[in-house]
Amino acid sequence: MANKEILLVVDAFSHEKDIEKEIVFDAIEDALRIATMKSHENRIDASVTIDRKTGDYDTFRRWLVVESEEGSGEEPYDPELQMTIEQARARFGQAEVGQYVKEPMDSIGFGRIEAQTAKQVIVQRVRDAERRKVVEAYKDRVGELVTGIIKRVERGNVFLDLGSNVEAFIPREEMIPREAVRSGDRLRGYLKEVRQEARGPQLFVTRTSPDLIVALFRLEVPEVSENVIEIVAAARDPGVRAKIAVRSNDPRLDPVGACVGMRGSRVQAVSNELAGERVDIILWNENEAQYVVNAMSPAEIVSIVMDEDRHSMDIAVSDENLSMAIGRGGQNVRLASELTGWTLNVMSETQAEEKSEQEAEALIQSFVEQLDVDEGVAEILVREGFSTVEELAYVPAKELLEIEEFEEDLVEELRNRARDTLLIKAIATEEQLESTEPTEELLSMEGMDRQTALQLASKGVSTVEDLAELSIDEMMEVEGMDKERAGQLIMIARRPWFAEG
Repeated sequence: MANKEILLVVDAFSHEKDIEKEIVFDAIEDALRIATMKSHENRIDASVTIDRKTGDYDTFRRWLVVESEEGSGEEPYDPELQMTIEQARARFGQAEVGQYVKEPMDSIGFGRIEAQTAKQVIVQRVRDAERRKVVEAYKDRVGELVTGIIKRVERGNVFLDLGSNVEAFIPREEMIPREAVRSGDRLRGYLKEVRQEARGPQLFVTRTSPDLIVALFRLEVPEVSENVIEIVAAARDPGVRAKIAVRSNDPRLDPVGACVGMRGSRVQAVSNELAGERVDIILWNENEAQYVVNAMSPAEIVSIVMDEDRHSMDIAVSDENLSMAIGRGGQNVRLASELTGWTLNVMSETQAEEKSEQEAEALIQSFVEQLDVDEGVAEILVREGFSTVEELAYVPAKELLEIEEFEEDLVEELRNRARDTLLIKAIATEEQLESTEPTEELLSMEGMDRQTALQLASKGVSTVEDLAELSIDEMMEVEGMDKERAGQLIMIARRPWFAEG
């Protein structure tokens, strides 16, 4: 390759690929180095330096300086590629271990094979530089909308041309099901991830994420982009139906109406972008029950029973509205559950009444057995909202006296019986703990304390081997236990398993 040709190649690649000239010079130097090493009869290491102004280049043979002929530690000593510190200083004067010493050698002329090697190295280096440039340009754009032209479709996977020689990848599972797309179509997506890899796609885009619908509304509704309206949550069944919850930071503005737009123009634009996906816009409410009622739209709710401990709600609807509330394949209730974060159990009004009656009957029998009262008194307690003996034992007496059927003597008697029941339970639990002793091995295990060991023993877990067989969920039954500590104790108990392996 003539000197002027080197400069021409550098200029051509630099302008065509928008790559820094230094990267192209480095690639050509590496290509010349590889070609020189291949053309030499003996095995050598070489380096090439190109003058950036004239295109002239010098070739050097080089050796890595090591401490002694015993080698560098990891690799055996190789006189073709290495030189001891004593040899290097005797031959070249100054030298340090770990550095290279080099001497000039004849630069080779390029034939067809050498030129092909140079071309391959240059192309690969330029491609690597282009990929790094793409990562730098897009790494701060994760979470944004990107728009491109479909370049090709392979087995349901879509390759998107974003322009400027940048390509994005939409995996088949991130495409809207049954969406008809073909090469040349314009497509929008949500930039999910940017990876810096040597091969394969780098920009990963999704069309199924709920974040996409939020980004589209931010694009179509100025009030959302200006944060006057906030999209609190979104849930999707891609290509079929979606729900978004909105609220307004300006009390004068209707957030639902603003997102729908005049004659539904704004929501329709979003729907069209998502292959006709139907979008329900829900008004967010700080009252959890009302929020769920809104999210279940268009179904009308008859009643809601909240279980805060389980973070679930039983929702009753009229018998004729049951199928609408559940939706095809459970779609409506599933999306409402994802949107609100609550586990929703939908049932008909008749089923809700039956369940309520069964639960009330169970509570009545519980009060009858634990407090030794007749069913009439137990029914009143259930009717007034009491569900446990603990509530009855600690509720202020004045609240019980407000119940029409209860007099002062009865209230005092009920409170005393409730306390006695709790005391008997506590004593029985303590006796059970005392009667079941954990093994010394379990007591002395790392991270174990006596109270935890006693509780485990009361549940039939008295040895380290028993503990190793437990799951984290089973460990959570121990009072005061958290998941992190449960996992640590189980792993400590399982150490002998790994030692045997």
